Amino acid sequence: MKPPRYFVSDKAVIRHLELAEGLNVNAVRRRIRRNVELAEDHPEATAVISGGRRYVLENGVVTTVTPASTPGKRSRRKHRNGRS
Repeated sequence: MKPPRYFVSDKAVIRHLELAEGLNVNAVRRRIRRNVELAEDHPEATAVISGGRRYVLENGVVTTVTPASTPGKRSRRKHRNGRS
C-alpha cells in the first residue's frame, strides 16, 4: 500500500465534522468546560478526572483529553519480592 499523499490536520478533521457532519463545536466546548469546572477551586491543578476521562490543564487551557485510568485496569507489576 502506498503511503498517503496528504496529511490531514486535527483542525481539518474538526472543521469537516462541524460543516459536513453537523457537529456543534461550541456545544462540545461548553461540555468540556462544565467537566473541568472543578478545577476553579484548585488553580494549581494539572488535570481533572470527570466521567471516566482525564482533562489535562496547562495555564487555564484544556490541552488534551485521555481515558482516566481505573482501578483493576492498571498493568500488573511485580512486587519487589517477585509476587504479582
